[in-house]
Amino acid sequence: MNAKQRIMLIGWDFDTRISLVRKRKERGGPPNRLGDFIIWLADRTPGLEIKLLKWNFGALKMLGRGSTLIDLAKWAMHSQIEMKLDSAHPFGCSHHQKIVVIDDKFAVCGGIDMTSDRWDTSDHLDDDLRRKRPNGKPYGPWHDVTMLVENEAAAALASLARLRWERAGGAPIEPCTPIAASPWPSSVQADYQFVRLGISRTRAKHDDCPAISEIEQLFLEHIARAKRFIYAENQYFASRKVAEAIAKRMAESDPPEVFIVTSESADGWLEQKAMDSARARLVRSIGEKDINSRFSINIPYTANGTPIYVHAKLMIIDDEVLRVGSANMNNRSLGLDSECDVSLDAADPAIPRQPPKLLA
Repeated sequence: MNAKQRIMLIGWDFDTRISLVRKRKERGGPPNRLGDFIIWLADRTPGLEIKLLKWNFGALKMLGRGSTLIDLAKWAMHSQIEMKLDSAHPFGCSHHQKIVVIDDKFAVCGGIDMTSDRWDTSDHLDDDLRRKRPNGKPYGPWHDVTMLVENEAAAALASLARLRWERAGGAPIEPCTPIAASPWPSSVQADYQFVRLGISRTRAKHDDCPAISEIEQLFLEHIARAKRFIYAENQYFASRKVAEAIAKRMAESDPPEVFIVTSESADGWLEQKAMDSARARLVRSIGEKDINSRFSINIPYTANGTPIYVHAKLMIIDDEVLRVGSANMNNRSLGLDSECDVSLDAADPAIPRQPPKLLA
């Protein structure tokens, strides 16, 4: 709502029917539904550009979403709103990035899409009546993570977003006019300031664009670097290269502890068949090297024993590296799908040290 020049929404999916706020609409306030909210934003701020980019294959889901087609028609008729379907990838690949950029000054990058079955609180309560689909049916507990950034990091994500838009067939977009005030939400307190962030990507070779495997390389480097522990939350654990890198560490005399949090089972029968069986094989192979019992796969549950679906893509190394993004620990995210992760390395000497916070 603080945007003045441009909003770029890049994701795997958008469901215009979802409610962004789990309470009644305030009188005179913005609409809760995503489809209406986008139009409201454009109407209240003349000249504001709103660009939405989503995976083209996922567009087939829209045909069964009732009012979504009406929302899309309204968006198409609005001069400030433009939506494109991203097909700039080889057959069988998907556009999986989840990025929001506001005025090239503020950005969000992580694992969550603006679609159904995503909303939850960090309490992951059993039978939370607010956790429901647009059709009113409930869904289970959902765990996800995203990162908010501003200034140069946001500008870098903005550049990536503009390039992806053009690669998907959109007209070239000029950078926003530099502004002093940040769209950073006043309700959110920053955890870190004046730090340097890194952006890593995955992209399959397509037409004249070379393949990019920065995320896979970073996974392997971070696993090799760890001294004390690796903590990771991830939707899948199905990458052979990641498993081999972990197994190599487990064979050491004093390996780091590797603590992975993932879902009890993959979502959908096809994913269950492919991902769950791959996970079982990889865990067994790591277990053969884990003579010190430093490796574990952990499944989260609610207080009443309901499995919590883990969609987060988070990694922490030795309290020095923090990674948040869209990439899973599977072969798709490391070599096929378009992905984007953001990482902070506190051991980087170029990062100015912050004075300790004094507790009252």
